[in-house]
Amino acid sequence: MLRGYPMPSESQRAAGMHLVNTFEERFDDLDGYSEEHALVKLLASSMSNSVVSLASFERNVRRFTCTGTIFRHMPYEMTILTSASLVRCLGDEAKFVNKLKIKVCLPNGKLAVGKLWKYDCNYNIAIVKTKSFLEFHGAHIHGVQFNSELFQTNLVAIGRCYESGQLMASSGMLLHKNSILDCQELMVATCKITKAGIGGPLIDSSGNFVGMNFYSKDETPFLPVSILLKCFKHFEISGRVVKPSLGLRVGSLGAQKLSICEEIHRSFPHAHGIYVEMVLDGSPAALSGIKGGDLISTLDGVALSNAQEVLYIL
Repeated sequence: MLRGYPMPSESQRAAGMHLVNTFEERFDDLDGYSEEHALVKLLASSMSNSVVSLASFERNVRRFTCTGTIFRHMPYEMTILTSASLVRCLGDEAKFVNKLKIKVCLPNGKLAVGKLWKYDCNYNIAIVKTKSFLEFHGAHIHGVQFNSELFQTNLVAIGRCYESGQLMASSGMLLHKNSILDCQELMVATCKITKAGIGGPLIDSSGNFVGMNFYSKDETPFLPVSILLKCFKHFEISGRVVKPSLGLRVGSLGAQKLSICEEIHRSFPHAHGIYVEMVLDGSPAALSGIKGGDLISTLDGVALSNAQEVLYIL
């Protein structure tokens, strides 16, 4: 099998060169016997029958591999949530490759043929369908409140290698910061994964599905479950994700500079909500009177604590 990246030659390997950040590089380090490691392994194991790996092929060349979560399990088919990087052009990520073959590595190591159903470029998500297998099940995916309790609990990022089929897991915490990736709705956890974990699930200490992971060197950006559920609903209703452009950028209050937090709390000691970082001139947000530096505390009667809640409601 040919991979979609060059391997070091024999002379290069002899000189000490090696390939890093491949799509088979593991990211767990759970050989210890601490209570934390034991809990992480138990949580990952509880999700194992819902976690698969996928690979896309153009002729006999493998282009991309990633992790996926069985999103829905029906008697005749399984629906898998994963990253749209599986089918995007390597040189131009705005384009998608036609007629790719998709293979799904199931939790038992067997391979199944996958078929791309829907994808969205903005959120970089894809839905793949494959034959149903009774021994596997869909993950319990429902709305999760991103409240103060969730910011204090351990999270677990899970992945599965395509070639070995091995399950991987890494623990971390939720951060009050925006992702460096170009998607406003992304949140960030301190879990450290490799590229093999792209598209994999992030769960909380109770096993609840929190979001889908992407890769960054020192942290794990993820798309929250509320946005994923909204996208899936759009796929079913209109066949595509409809995202209104409001012309503003918002961020959690805790993610702002200390000087900004001090200024706000000096005027409003018990302030909470979402900070408006930027508003485009002439945008719907500007025309409605929203300005940069505003604080939005409630929306449609819902008390706000993070930026993703605003984007989900809108």
